[in-house]
Amino acid sequence: MNLSLPDPRRVLVASTIALWLALPASLRADAETLPRASASISIAGLITDPRIDEISGLAPSRRREDLWWVHNDSGNPASIHAITGAGALVAEFTVEGVRNRDWEDLASFELDGRPFLLIADIGDNGGVRATMQLILVEEPAIGDPTHATVAPEWVLEARWPDGPRDAEAVAVDPVSRTIYLLAKRRVPAQLFALPLEPPATPDEVRTIRQIGTLPGIPQPTQAEIASSPEIGRWLAQPTGMDRRADGSFVVITYRDAYLFLARPGDDAAATLRRSPRRLGLPPMPQAEAVAFSPDGRVILATSEKLPAPIVRARLGPGAIPRR
Repeated sequence: MNLSLPDPRRVLVASTIALWLALPASLRADAETLPRASASISIAGLITDPRIDEISGLAPSRRREDLWWVHNDSGNPASIHAITGAGALVAEFTVEGVRNRDWEDLASFELDGRPFLLIADIGDNGGVRATMQLILVEEPAIGDPTHATVAPEWVLEARWPDGPRDAEAVAVDPVSRTIYLLAKRRVPAQLFALPLEPPATPDEVRTIRQIGTLPGIPQPTQAEIASSPEIGRWLAQPTGMDRRADGSFVVITYRDAYLFLARPGDDAAATLRRSPRRLGLPPMPQAEAVAFSPDGRVILATSEKLPAPIVRARLGPGAIPRR
């Protein structure tokens, strides 16, 4: 433990260790069955601003190397927030003409030389939504004032192929112009895709299609669920993901984050069908946001609930992108 840390971060480190040790031994053991990714894990910062107390989406800025974008979960304003890598709030933008019904993830990418953010309004805890929304905005340039508005490029209504379901994870491949979604509450988690294209008509509702599953994330056993009903049953639920330029994915759950390394010729379904490597993140209050840095060499993760740690995984040999 680094005793030179500011007091809030000392408390965070101590509480993280306590939370991990408080988990039943069976849960801790099962979390370690997969091989570790080559990565150096550190706590990069701490989010304490009450305006971003329910972060459920995270993506790197494509305009500035020192900034990341986040948004809050359902019940909050329809706003995106720019933060530093240490968690300081820099700017806030209200997204015009939409509401935050249940924003659950965020992706950033460049398309035709322009930087974009895709907001995934895809959460559905009760399984009652007939449609979901995918909201594309051009990444704002930050200046004065630091609280402004941004208008969507487009808003796409979409639906699952076989009825409502809950989801919290989105990623984008700007080369193939594909949006990927992971559905929760199914075992194994299901992978879906749809084109990254604006609606053809104002009233279009696009049906997404299933393209694969993620069998490699360890599931809780019945014994684990019985030993900790409030924690065990949800440990393997995917709550966020990201894709980097080489086709590799990172998926975060309430237990850990998992790196799925792409091989030459892989598509997304093949990559995510393989056994992943776990990052070995420290426990967080409610881990729901993860993203690669633009160069793919760093993974950042954070949580709902304050104070929220920003955990940085600096990837090592075998985990960094191939040149």
